[in-house]
Amino acid sequence: MGILLEIRRVQMTGGSSYIITLPKEWVKKLNIGKNDPIGLIQQPDGSLLVTPKMEKEHIKRTIVFNIENGLDQDFLFRKLIGSYIAGYNSVTISSKPRIQPTTRSTIRRYIHATIGQEIVEETDSSIVIKDLLNPSEMPLQRTIKRMHIIVKGMFEDAIQSLKGEDVSIDDIAIRDNEVDRLHWLVARQHRIIQNNVNFIDKMGITTNTATTAYLISRIIERIGDHVNRIANESKLLRDKKIDVNTINKIELASRQSVSLLNNSIGAFSKKEIKSANDTIEKTAELKKICEEIDNLALENQGQTAIAIGYIVESIRRIGDYSQDISECVINHLVGEQKI
Repeated sequence: MGILLEIRRVQMTGGSSYIITLPKEWVKKLNIGKNDPIGLIQQPDGSLLVTPKMEKEHIKRTIVFNIENGLDQDFLFRKLIGSYIAGYNSVTISSKPRIQPTTRSTIRRYIHATIGQEIVEETDSSIVIKDLLNPSEMPLQRTIKRMHIIVKGMFEDAIQSLKGEDVSIDDIAIRDNEVDRLHWLVARQHRIIQNNVNFIDKMGITTNTATTAYLISRIIERIGDHVNRIANESKLLRDKKIDVNTINKIELASRQSVSLLNNSIGAFSKKEIKSANDTIEKTAELKKICEEIDNLALENQGQTAIAIGYIVESIRRIGDYSQDISECVINHLVGEQKI
């Protein structure tokens, strides 16, 4: 269904007040009565948003999952994550005659995978989860910064592992899970902003900034996956003899890739459009180094060559993702410019 544009003329009453009538169908649909308050929110582009929702607190939204024994637990987990990102404040899981231990385990896995979700009621046949976090108290840019710091540390540790340093691969995986949690939080806040215009004011940002932050958090989450892959492949290479030149080239490529990531996030934080463009232009240097490593990898045998190839491909992809972040920054900053 397309957007219906209605043209209404501004009228004057009392010699000093400007008035405009509201669409009758809209008033009836939202059950607006005489003397009910209506909110007018001025948008950055000068337009006015008319809303009957005047409450300043986060809108309360609830959902109930009636599950059957034998339900695929991964499917249940995805539904719970979906409810979290959709912005539901209360989730009830019910089952007859009783909730199975596997389901309770999945619910607790969901609690550990998200931020602010806690079980507040529990019986044999139902569990109630509520959001105890005020999402407006978690600034989006601060979350992006935290995700960046975590991924940067993971990346540096993964390369140190490749060089033979004693680095816990399991710890890198744990930090990757933390990046996932933070991304889901940003996705949740972005969805709440779409559903509740008052939340934008509480966050102190524009809808464009929220959308850009969501896109960047998604990219950082994918970067975390590639870093985790680098760590796992590095573990396989610990006992292999790799040419020193190859190791040095991989380290050089990783430094270049981290630098691109740092610069792209820095451009977003500092709102520097030129810095974002410079980052995009520097990605060509990383690709050239990665091509050199691919050629060196062919000098190694079987599994070693494959593992090096996977590592280099992930390093190259991280550079590409940094370019994507910079493009998001440019699009955002150009869109925010006042005409």
